[in-house]
Amino acid sequence: MSEIVRRLCAAVIATSAIAAFTVGCGSDVEPKAIAESSSVVTETTIPTTSKINGQEGVDDGGDVDIDVAIGDCVELSGTANDANIENAVCGSMNANYKVVAKAPTSDDCATDVDSAYYETIAGDEQGAVCLDVDWVVGGCIDMGTSSSDDQPVRIDCSSSGGTNPVRVIEILQNSSSYTDCSGEADSGLEYPERNFTVCIAEL
Repeated sequence: MSEIVRRLCAAVIATSAIAAFTVGCGSDVEPKAIAESSSVVTETTIPTTSKINGQEGVDDGGDVDIDVAIGDCVELSGTANDANIENAVCGSMNANYKVVAKAPTSDDCATDVDSAYYETIAGDEQGAVCLDVDWVVGGCIDMGTSSSDDQPVRIDCSSSGGTNPVRVIEILQNSSSYTDCSGEADSGLEYPERNFTVCIAEL
């Protein structure tokens, strides 16, 4: 029997100082700098994952080992050719992605998803889980570096660690432009296909 290969398409890439983000598997966003806010979420607090209308996708089939439904959260780690995915409680310190759709192949995910986990047998994709970062308004995430193997990690907002730490200021529905973000945000991640924007501030 052919070996199952677990792969991920890392589509959220943060450059130093949040100069640009890649959302989906290829569109660049160039956010502008604005003033920063000071709200704090501590590690002992597990906030609820923010509800985003564009994340309510469909289950179009496909076969992967992990048992997840749309709206569930996961912890994705590993590399592009050796990915590991585990169930996680949404909003918890372990959860870095939310399942927004399931599809036969990663190419069937929305073009602006943050990542996709898929499994192959003999080079053929058997199924894919379409993923967005598990965004929590008021929560903080280290977006990592521009390396395709660097996954976002939830962090304590009072922490000074991380390579690219940000706090989620607000999530705008029916807007795919970071220029609509409030003055508290430094920049934003645009999701043009599903028409929402996550406004963030650097820590």
